[in-house]
Order: sequence, then structure tokens, then C-alpha cells
Amino acid sequence: MSKNEVKKSTGSNILSGLLRNQICIPLAALLLLALFNLIMDPTFFRISLGHNSLGNPVLTGFLITILDNGSELAILAIGMTLVTAASGGQDISVGAATAIAGSVLLRVLCGGNSRPETLQAPIIVAFLVSCVVAMLFGAFNGALVAYFKIQPMIATLILYTAGRSIAAWINNNELPIVSDRTFTYFGSFIPGIPIPTPFFIAVVCIIIITLVMKFTNLKLYVQSVGINDSSSRLNGLNPELIKVLSFVILGLCVAVVGLIKVSRISSINYSVIAKDIEMDAILAVALGGNALSGGKFNMAASVLGAYVIQFLTQTLYKYKVPSDALPAYKAIVVILLVVISAPTVREFVSGQWKKLKVKEVG
Repeated sequence: MSKNEVKKSTGSNILSGLLRNQICIPLAALLLLALFNLIMDPTFFRISLGHNSLGNPVLTGFLITILDNGSELAILAIGMTLVTAASGGQDISVGAATAIAGSVLLRVLCGGNSRPETLQAPIIVAFLVSCVVAMLFGAFNGALVAYFKIQPMIATLILYTAGRSIAAWINNNELPIVSDRTFTYFGSFIPGIPIPTPFFIAVVCIIIITLVMKFTNLKLYVQSVGINDSSSRLNGLNPELIKVLSFVILGLCVAVVGLIKVSRISSINYSVIAKDIEMDAILAVALGGNALSGGKFNMAASVLGAYVIQFLTQTLYKYKVPSDALPAYKAIVVILLVVISAPTVREFVSGQWKKLKVKEVG
């Protein structure tokens, strides 16, 4: 074999390996969006140093906004990926559950008074209580899926429907307001640090889940149950417990997002908070190349997919696309992803690639 043939073969193998890697899909989408904005308006990538209302230096620009808002989605994508992989379905109640977690957090901080002059409990205590509540609701959803064999979207439809009413009931339909300035740091900026705090929170969550998957068998168990729960049972696993655990972890992610959401405005709007965020979280998982029917998953691809979805959203906002029309554009992306990830399409592409390689060798 000549040197040119060796180089072609090596290049072909590298390209084939990249195409097989799940992270290739969100990377390609990110590059397309970046190229589009670079051509249409290079100022999209401009980052400047300014000051917020408190006089603290902060970075501003579209990319900073993507990091800021995309971090919430990245945190949810972590839990949604596990739920999708283990159950072969998606949780559509994360928006409503975020409202509940935020409402519980404010209830503990404000006590019985919706306008307290001082916090009625430490922020960490309020956060831990909201974590417990969110995890309990996650366990409820998981139990319906695992033990009652209800399809995940149908099981979570209950909380999707009732969640925001429950959130309002927790605070007696009042809108509590936290006056403590330190509470706003979780959803905005820490004085002296020009990068949005939610990004650091997302990084911490990503590091934790990475360490958990590295030093435990969580990833192996979730994938085994998602691929075939009957076979996993024969291998000594408890499929029901693994599915419930995945929903509980998603509940923990929801509590973190709830903290960020209510911290941004030091209050809550039950009908608007985290509205339609479940759509973006599911889309992030799909964009990460993960099969929505469960099984193997790539957490890094899902997280990257979350930021790509926020990149898309920010691009649409920049070009004056009405907020009511955003779901239509995202629906087109969902259709493309479903078609691309379909087994028949992948088999066709794989077949064409093999024919091309045979012709090159011939």
C-alpha cells in the first residue's frame, strides 16, 4: 500500500470515528450556528466589560447570555439524560417541578410573611428542604413509571398539570419577595466576579455527575436497564430501583434550577417560571445524539446540546423571532434529529459509507 493510500485510509478511519461519536451531532450544530452568526453579524460574538445596577463589573454580550441561561438547561439535561436512558421516556413535568421547588425555597426563607425584612432561615437550609421536596416528587414520578409500568410522559403528565397549582398553594397564592441581597448572587453575579454565577453552579453539577459516573456503576446500571430491564434483572440488578433513582436525581437537578430561577428575581411567578423548559431539556438530550428510547448515553453530548439549544434560542431572539414562534423552529430541529437518529437512516448512511470505502480501495 502506497503512502497516499495509507493517508487516505487513516483519514477515512478518523472521519468514520468522528461520525460515530455522539458528540459529533451537537458539535456540528454548534459550528453551523456559529458560522451563520459570523456571516450575518460578527458582533454577535462581541463581549464587553460593563457594570450592573450595583456598580459591580460584569461581562455582557450574547455569548455571556448563552452561558448564563444555558447553564440552567445544562443542569436539567443531566437528570433528563439519566431518566431517558433508564426509562426510555421523558419527564415533561420539570418546569412545574421547578415552580414547586422554587416555591418551597421561598416559603422556608420567608416563613409566614411574604415580605419579611430578614430571612427566616439560612439559604442553605431552605435549599436543602427544596431538594428533599423535589426529590420526593421525582420519586413519585419514578414509582409510577417503574412499579406501575406507566409510560413516562403519561406518568409525569400528572405533575405537569397540577404542579404550578401546588406551587401557588404552598405560598397561599402569594408572591413572596426576598429582600436579602446575597440571595440574588445565585442567579446573577457574585461581586468581583464578572461571569454569571449559574455557569459556576452548572460546572459544579457537571463535575459531581462526572465523578459519580467514574467512581460508581451508575452509568453501567442505567444503560443496562435502559437496553433491557429483563436481562439486567437476571444479572442481579433492580430495574425499578434504578429507574426511580434516575427520577430522583432529576428532582435534585430541578431543585438547583429552582434556586437559580427564584434567585434571579428574588420572587416567583408561578405560571411563567421555567415555562416550556422541559421541551428544551428533552431537545438537549436528543441533540446530544442519545436515543430517546433509552439505553446508552453520552452525558457530555447532552450538556453541550443544552448550550447549543440556548445558542439557537439566542440567535432566534437576536433576529426578532417572536417568542410564540420559537417552539415551531425548535420542533423543526426535533424532527430533523428524530429522522437522523432513526435506525433506517443510520443503516442507509452506514451502507453508503461502506460502498464509498470499497470504491476507494478498488
